[in-house]
Amino acid sequence: MTVFLVLIVIILFVIAIWQMTKIYKLSKPVKKDGEIQDVANNKDNRINAKLMLMFLVFLYFLMAYCFWNYSKFYPPEASSAHGGLYDNLMFITLAVIMFVQLITQVLIHWFSYKYHGKKGRKALFYADNDKLEFVWTIIPVIVLSGLIIYGLFTWSDIMNFEKSDDALVVELYAQRFNWKARYSGEDRILGNANVRFVEGVNTVGIDASDDDGMDDVITQELHLPVGRQVIFKLRSQDVLHSAYMPHFRAQMNVVPGMITQFSFTPTVTTEEIRETDYIQEKMRRIKKIRTEKSKELVASGQAQLDDYENFDYYLLCNKICGQSHYNMQMKIIVETEEEYQEWIKGQKTFRQTIAQQ
Repeated sequence: MTVFLVLIVIILFVIAIWQMTKIYKLSKPVKKDGEIQDVANNKDNRINAKLMLMFLVFLYFLMAYCFWNYSKFYPPEASSAHGGLYDNLMFITLAVIMFVQLITQVLIHWFSYKYHGKKGRKALFYADNDKLEFVWTIIPVIVLSGLIIYGLFTWSDIMNFEKSDDALVVELYAQRFNWKARYSGEDRILGNANVRFVEGVNTVGIDASDDDGMDDVITQELHLPVGRQVIFKLRSQDVLHSAYMPHFRAQMNVVPGMITQFSFTPTVTTEEIRETDYIQEKMRRIKKIRTEKSKELVASGQAQLDDYENFDYYLLCNKICGQSHYNMQMKIIVETEEEYQEWIKGQKTFRQTIAQQ
């Protein structure tokens, strides 16, 4: 594979040099009988004009094909209360971009065809036109200002949240290449923590002298109760990470030496999203791919892939934090309040973990 890629690079390099020599040649005036002749004649201009129209048709065909064929890779509806605001902003921005793109591409390619060069035709141009410059300046300013203001209001609605009385406080602790979750205990207060206290079973650096931290619970799996606000506190042990939960439309940088936070309310349980048509179709595609890959591995004497039966939410790292960045993930289980309470009661507190050391 490496040899093939190197060969492609060499071929592309040779083509690039060849094209540069042609450009250099075209930049030199052609002289005949002492007079400068046109580099391109009417026939050349007509051909290029038609090619512009053909490229326009190809461009829109490719765009329509991509929208139709790759729509299956769009994320499903957001599984958080604020996700609708995020998606609306995304779709409005995309709609504006597509509207402008459709108009400008048609005008550019049509004008290139209609007003292609002809012998004896002189182009009409304005050296200066204040009205045109005002129009094509003020319209983008208004549109972009509207998008920015709308985006700021959306950001404010998402980030400037009010803490509810029953809010669940969870710390996400990032370390290459792993996530840990820390839940507050019955006192509903996370104890003090610092990376300097990380040692042995104290994997997230809880301050053992702080009573508030003794009933905290540290887990390798993130459980969230549906319909209840969750406030995330984020810390990093080493480098810059980014907590990314795509199905909840949530992402926040995890910065060494400081605590960042964000909040959302899960609205769809893991079991509920597994029953949606989108996820079931996605699972069928994944199983088909993994089955074919397993056959290839077995044929080559390797072990086949493990079974992948059910969809799960995941917490990912969206910063390239090192060699195993791709594998830095933690399963998220969204469940009912009753199921969450039953799960959390079965977890060991920091005090119990120390006592068993």
